[in-house]
Amino acid sequence: MKNEVKAQAKNARKVAGTRTPAASAAQGEIELVLTAIRRVIRATDLHSRYITKTAGLTSSQLILLKVVKGRGAATVGELAGVISLSQATVTTILDRLEQGGLVLRARSELDRRKVVVTLTPAGLEVIERSPEPLQETFIRQFSALKDWERSMIIASLQRVATMMDAEGIDASPLLDIGSLDRPG
Repeated sequence: MKNEVKAQAKNARKVAGTRTPAASAAQGEIELVLTAIRRVIRATDLHSRYITKTAGLTSSQLILLKVVKGRGAATVGELAGVISLSQATVTTILDRLEQGGLVLRARSELDRRKVVVTLTPAGLEVIERSPEPLQETFIRQFSALKDWERSMIIASLQRVATMMDAEGIDASPLLDIGSLDRPG
């Protein structure tokens, strides 16, 4: 008799389209996780658009300009190493920045085999009037966390990437959307 009542209750929930409390809780957690992921994607998208609108650059281009400013002068290989992009990608980004008059590339006086990238006055002006990249805000706040908090975030995000079959996707540690070398 007791099993019969349970079966009827289960069938009633199915007919009514409700879930068991455990299933509802799991669904709620899933929705929270997916919403959080979507918010991160949207925040990156919105901030990238804001930078493009206000500075006329992609986030990647702005970050590269800031690295050139910080270094004074650097080779393409050095820049690629600092921002964890391939030399080919950095070269493509630099092509766009050079076309816009924001950087100069010239042969090194010390070693003619090397090409050195420097910032132009126009490049410096763009940096000064540009908003802070989302990446810099994140780095500052992430660095302020305790060691155990940073470790938990890293482990959780790596697990999420695995769950989304994204662990094999080549990605640089830049918060930007779309192609890193798209026109600014």
